[in-house]
Amino acid sequence: MFKKIVIANRGEIALRILRACRELGIKTVAVHSTADRDLKHVRLADESVCIGPPSSTESYLNIPAIISAAEVTDAEAIHPGYGFLSENADFSEKVQQSGFVFIGPKAETIRMMGDKISAKKAMQAAGIPCVPGNGDPLGDNDAVNLRMAQEIGYPVIIKAAGGGGGRGMRTVHTDGALINSIAMTKAEAGNAFGNPTVYMEKFLEDPRHIEFQVLADSHGNAIHLGERDCSMQRRHQKVVEEAPAPGITEEQRKFMGERCAKACVDIGYLGAGTFEFLYEKGEFYFIEMNTRVQVEHPVTEMITGFDIVKEQLRIAAGLPLSITQEQVTFTGHAIECRLNAEDPATFMPCPGTISQFHMPGGPGIRCETHIYNGYRVPPYYDSMIGKLIAHGETRSSAIARMNTALSEIIIDGIKTNIALQKDIMNDPAFALGQQNIHYLEKKLGIH
Repeated sequence: MFKKIVIANRGEIALRILRACRELGIKTVAVHSTADRDLKHVRLADESVCIGPPSSTESYLNIPAIISAAEVTDAEAIHPGYGFLSENADFSEKVQQSGFVFIGPKAETIRMMGDKISAKKAMQAAGIPCVPGNGDPLGDNDAVNLRMAQEIGYPVIIKAAGGGGGRGMRTVHTDGALINSIAMTKAEAGNAFGNPTVYMEKFLEDPRHIEFQVLADSHGNAIHLGERDCSMQRRHQKVVEEAPAPGITEEQRKFMGERCAKACVDIGYLGAGTFEFLYEKGEFYFIEMNTRVQVEHPVTEMITGFDIVKEQLRIAAGLPLSITQEQVTFTGHAIECRLNAEDPATFMPCPGTISQFHMPGGPGIRCETHIYNGYRVPPYYDSMIGKLIAHGETRSSAIARMNTALSEIIIDGIKTNIALQKDIMNDPAFALGQQNIHYLEKKLGIH
């Protein structure tokens, strides 16, 4: 096992990694921007290194500064968390070339799965069902593109090959709108991702978003930890996640989970990852793979009793998986509400100083957050300030516990989305597990 690692992230995930390291007896180095010197994990880490000014580009995305921090502290490995450089193949490559271990997949795997066209082809080869559409890059021949759209059947969606986070996508309903939509998406993709390549596939009208958690080691072993439902979304950003997904049968879980685990072996995957699917009318359609730990990993941990972050560290150190597929069990139901510092009406970020913070408790409640009384939420980063997780014997008991926890939590001094989360927990369609990826936006009147 490693003696010391660098945590190349901030906020609640950095604190989560630090806690896992402490349990395993690993010393930690917290890298931080000048705006984040008072973060909880920076205060708790064995060592800390300031890597730049508040701007992410000059700090958390500054590859030479992060590698230098590992060099001056004699660390052995770097954990990227999620976001920032976690799915950057160049970062993974440079970490390895500098003599450190990247706690995540190999650079070539990140590169392959980061390009949605090559990812789709790899999944098709591994027997994973994909959204209709051949996945080839769209050329400039308008007649060919029109014929392809007509063969797939409208509506279709034009997607950036290197996209993510809900950007670089356009839905098209008619021949008349297709050519212009392709040109606009190419331009947007080139500006946002440095890659103008786009492809076309069928647009599913009212799917759910269901994902499978996987883990794979360097000894040829891979397992799945079941699925999560992340359909409650706003502008392609997840708001509520839960596990297991309502309505998914044990047979479906076993069938798709085993396929995902096998795909990991086929592509030589290493570490924790997530296969994301759209699910409609009983069918799964692969959309992308996240080659990192997910924000919503706690709901899977709550129903399996398994520590995903500790397993990431074990795998990166060269150890085999600590459990087999047969040892994975699922108990009860877990729900996660993302807590954001944002205006509840406009959803605009709302930085500021937290004057009072009270963490909820009780049976089955877990709160993952880096905030504390007097902490100043900076304006430079993502607005998420924590996650509230509730576990119960049944889905209805998990919802009831979440309702209680949301009524107990106090975050004063800034605006938050707690009221929205209470509204979702009391929504009749959500109570019945009938949400899809468009449900929340329709409920909020977002078009």
